Amino acid sequence: MSASKATPRLKTPTDLGGNATKDIAGAINAILADTFALYMKTKNFHWHISGPHFRDYHLMLDEQAAELFATTDALAERVRKIGGNTLRSIGDIARKTRIADNDADYVTPDDMLAELRDDTQRTITAMREAHDLCDEHNDVATASLLENYIDAAEKRVWFLYETGRKGGPDGH
Repeated sequence: MSASKATPRLKTPTDLGGNATKDIAGAINAILADTFALYMKTKNFHWHISGPHFRDYHLMLDEQAAELFATTDALAERVRKIGGNTLRSIGDIARKTRIADNDADYVTPDDMLAELRDDTQRTITAMREAHDLCDEHNDVATASLLENYIDAAEKRVWFLYETGRKGGPDGH
């Protein structure tokens, strides 16, 4: 069976228009790709963290990775519920993500925390932009999902920021 004949079988009925499905699915798929990339980077840093705060950082990064991974299924299923197609492979993730890899042999714990904080902040920005798109198309369910994920991401940024502070009132 050709791909063009198989595609209609995946067309979930929705009252959102075709442009809404295309636009929202594209935005959510990019966020989903970013989430997988951020998950992998968080696990990378979890596995390679070292230093005097090893245990605390190791556990925090594992918690954050689990939170990230827990969002992936709901995001992908949301794309399918509105009639879109979602990610299919590691290559698909690599093509869509806006999160840069970090394959360095060694990264200081402070740099790990800062990089994860900045990457998470970028995903928050992308989620806010997708939320605006959902509002434009009256997709309240996707907007609601994003609201919860924005809140959780803001908490991760907060923890990464506070963990990376050096103790002074200006963070140094």
